[in-house]
Amino acid sequence: MSIPPAAVLLVLAAIASDVLPGIAPSIKNAEVIVTVALVVILYDGGAAIGWRRFKPAAVPVVTLGVVGTFATAGAVTLFVHWVFGLGWLTAGLLGAAVAPTDPAVVFSVLGGQHVPGRTRTILEGESGANDPVGIALMLGLIALATHPGDSFWVVVRTFAEQMSIGLVVGLAGGWVGHRFRRAGILRMSAVIAAVFIAADVAHGSGFLAVFVMGLAVGDIDTDSPELLDRVSSLAEIVAFITLGLTIHLAAIGGDRWLQGLALAAFGALLARPVIAGALLAPVHLRHGERLFVIWGGLKGAVPILLATFALRHHVDDASRIYETVFVVVLASVIVQGGTIPAAARRLVVRSE
Repeated sequence: MSIPPAAVLLVLAAIASDVLPGIAPSIKNAEVIVTVALVVILYDGGAAIGWRRFKPAAVPVVTLGVVGTFATAGAVTLFVHWVFGLGWLTAGLLGAAVAPTDPAVVFSVLGGQHVPGRTRTILEGESGANDPVGIALMLGLIALATHPGDSFWVVVRTFAEQMSIGLVVGLAGGWVGHRFRRAGILRMSAVIAAVFIAADVAHGSGFLAVFVMGLAVGDIDTDSPELLDRVSSLAEIVAFITLGLTIHLAAIGGDRWLQGLALAAFGALLARPVIAGALLAPVHLRHGERLFVIWGGLKGAVPILLATFALRHHVDDASRIYETVFVVVLASVIVQGGTIPAAARRLVVRSE
């Protein structure tokens, strides 16, 4: 088993922040930095897939990305409430935080692997699609947590606004991007930023908008795909270092480690196999490919970013949520991420 660089960066940055507390960024600044990094990663991920690759895998990508994210959040919520004894709202925030898989880790881990067929597209597409879903769900729950007089309808309304507006702006961005893709990376970067900001200002999901834009323009030939890949790799490094610096390892108690590891095990060994297995049942995949997709639901920077939302909005048990999510992500990146190469060889390549 090889430990992915993301896990190493996360731990080293956390250790550095313990040794030199002054280097830790504020939660607000960390959120901004990671948001910018995630915009780059999601656009690059969408562009790397492109519409031609996405179309044959659209059904499993959408079902895993939308239905799977809600089902996972619900399963984790029930587990946390019944096993850890936490309140429903805190359990729901934890569920929303750890439900999405992470594009930075998935794209990075799969980058050097030979994964044929639709399997790679399903995993990459799911990780790009379920981040906006998880973020919208988290924002809705935070609105509910910070406005006691509101009903659960605020969660539904927030989610609907985020998804619909983000999709429309993303499609419009794809139309504009067709005219700028060959204009150079600087001009294209300005268009990407404008699409994200436009969706965000309109109360939509900027993350969904840039991912959809990437899908829409991904089939166009360009002179700088390698440069965009390098920028995306740098964004991944920046995201994990930044988030690691916000963690104080010495402050994480033994109970948080135990609960985080228990939650990671529940998600990877029970919730993910049951939910993803059921959603993939109608999809034509080889048995090995199906198992690989199930095992490939890696957690990463996005769940930690979602946990920063809880900290910044000062919801109850925010520190507990943040520390638990960190442990879940660390366990997922090391165990699942570290075994992906072997799983690809045994489950996918061998099954051809």
